[in-house]
Amino acid sequence: MSTSSFLSARFTTPFSRRMDEQVRRLPIVGVLGSGSEPHEEKAKPLGEWLAREGVHLLTGGGGGVMEAVSRAFRGIPDRKGLVIGIIPGDATDTGYAPKPGYPNPWVEIPIRTHLPKRGVEGTDPLSRNHLNVLTADVLVALPGSAGTASEVELALRYGRPVIAYLKTRDEIPNLPDKVEVALDIEAVKAFVRDRFGRQRKQQAILG
Repeated sequence: MSTSSFLSARFTTPFSRRMDEQVRRLPIVGVLGSGSEPHEEKAKPLGEWLAREGVHLLTGGGGGVMEAVSRAFRGIPDRKGLVIGIIPGDATDTGYAPKPGYPNPWVEIPIRTHLPKRGVEGTDPLSRNHLNVLTADVLVALPGSAGTASEVELALRYGRPVIAYLKTRDEIPNLPDKVEVALDIEAVKAFVRDRFGRQRKQQAILG
């Protein structure tokens, strides 16, 4: 037996095999929404479906919708994806501190940033919202306020696919007309799967 074969056999465990599956390049779906209101009626079925769909979940790592969708996602056994949280924080000459309440307990991969701006300052260059939007392959926006609106604005600026999962358009302030609104989970599923299908075709063309 070669050294590489021995090491592979020696150190391959059920845990390591699962980790190999999880770190494999899976699509990333970003979920945006209120940092204070969970909107469980939307966040729970969305998180559960995404876990079964074989994707990574990305949020801003805080409370409200971010926590609710992450909790639902992690509750699904044998999922392939992980919960990624982009964490706002303050970095100074004396150290670093995440914003209070971050990350929520369901985040599995916290990405701690030095970017403190949030809410009405969500499009500021010092906001981690840019990372949220640019890291995700597809974005789903649930009801929220200024911070959610800023992420939707950034999604349009950067040309990222985004759909709003709402009852009415005013559940996100000043939602641009060009953003499609899904009234039910089935419309969200169709949008996400369609965008992933387009991305796979483009990747195949590029080789």
